[in-house]
Amino acid sequence: MDELPIGRRVAYWRGQRKMSQQVFADRIGRSKSWVDKIERGDRRLDKFSLLHQIAVVLQIDVAMLLNRDPERRSSPTGSYDQRELDDLRLALDRCAPAAYLGRATGSGPPLPELARSVNHAWLTYQYARYGVLTRALPGLLRDTQAADACHTGDTGRQAASLLGQVLQIASSALRKLGDHESARLAADRSITVALRAEDELLAGVATSRMANALLATGRARAAFEANMVMAQRLAPHDPSIADPARLSVYGSTLLQAAMAAARLGDHDGVRELLRSAEEAANHLGADRNEYWTSFGPTNVELHRAAAAIELGEGREAVDIHENRLHHRRLAGLLPERRAHHLLDIARGYLLVGETGCAGDALVEADRVAPWEIRGRPLAHELMADILRRTKGTAPALVADLATQMGARV
Repeated sequence: MDELPIGRRVAYWRGQRKMSQQVFADRIGRSKSWVDKIERGDRRLDKFSLLHQIAVVLQIDVAMLLNRDPERRSSPTGSYDQRELDDLRLALDRCAPAAYLGRATGSGPPLPELARSVNHAWLTYQYARYGVLTRALPGLLRDTQAADACHTGDTGRQAASLLGQVLQIASSALRKLGDHESARLAADRSITVALRAEDELLAGVATSRMANALLATGRARAAFEANMVMAQRLAPHDPSIADPARLSVYGSTLLQAAMAAARLGDHDGVRELLRSAEEAANHLGADRNEYWTSFGPTNVELHRAAAAIELGEGREAVDIHENRLHHRRLAGLLPERRAHHLLDIARGYLLVGETGCAGDALVEADRVAPWEIRGRPLAHELMADILRRTKGTAPALVADLATQMGARV
C-alpha cells in the first residue's frame, strides 16, 4: 500500500468496502468514468474537500489516502481525532427512533439539566468550537435518546424536542467537518423526532439542515425542493403579526432554498426567494436567534453575498460585503456566522482576482473562529488556491496561517 499512487489506494479501499465503481461514484456525486480515470491515474485527485469526502465514503482516515500516518488534529479551541468522530458516528447509528427501542431502563439526567446541556451545545456550535463539540455530542445523544425513550405525554414531547435539537447540532457539526452523509442522516432523524414532538418549527429547521447536507453532496434539486415544501408549510398568513420564531424558521428555509437555487443557476429564483426572506426579516425587525437560526436582516445580506458567489458574481458579493455589511453589523454576529461569511467572501475575492483581500479575509476569520478555518476542508482548499496564486509571495500573516493550518499547494 505504501508504494501505491493515490488512485490505486482509492481502488483498494473501494474493493475492501465491496463497492462497485458505479456505487462509489453515486455516493460521491461523480460519474463512473471519472472514478475509473482517478483509479487508473489518468486524472489528478488533489482537492482536500474531495479527498475528505472520499475518505468518509470509504470509512477511512483521509491520511490513509495521502499515505501519511493518521494524526491528531489540533487547534487553539480544542481538537478532534478520528476516534472522536467515529464515536459520534456510532452514537448516531445507535440513535434509532425510540419507537423501535422499547422502554429504556433509565431516563438519563433530569430534563431541566438536559435542556441546559443542549443549550450549551448550541452555543458551543455557534462559537465554532467544533473540537469540544465532537467530544460532547456522543454522550448528549445517548442521554437525550434515553430521555426520549422513557418519557410520555408533555414531558415526552419535551424530551423528543431535546433529542431533535441534538441531532441537528450533530448534523451541522458533521457537515462542517466534511461528513455530509452522516450530516444528512442526523438531520433526517431530527425531522422524524421533531414531528413526533409535534414541533413544526423544529422540523422546519431540521429540513434546512438536511437540505444543506444534500447541497454539499451535489443534490441541489433535492435540497431546493425540500426547503420549498417546508417554506410553503410554514408561510405565515399575516407576517406583520406572526410569531417571531415562525418568521425566523420560515425565513431561514427561504434563504436555504435561495442557496440551492443559486447552485442550480436560477438567477430569477434566487432574487425572488431573497426578496421574500428580506420581507420576513423586515417584519421581524432585528437580528434574532430564534430556534438557533441567527435569522434577521443581516443574515439575509450574508446569504445574498453567498448566493452571488454561487452564481459566479464575485464583484456583486464583494460590493455587498464592503458597502452593505458594515463592520458594526458583522461584529454583532455570532462567531460561526461571521467566520463562515468571511470564508464565502474569500471565495468572492478570488473570483475577481483580489488574492490579497482573500488572504486577509481568511486571517480575519481565523481571529474570529479558528476552528472554522483550521478544521474545515473548504478553508484548506481556499488557502491552497491562495498559495498557488501568490507562488511563495503570500503576506507574512497569510503564510503563517497557512503553516499553522498545514495547508499546501
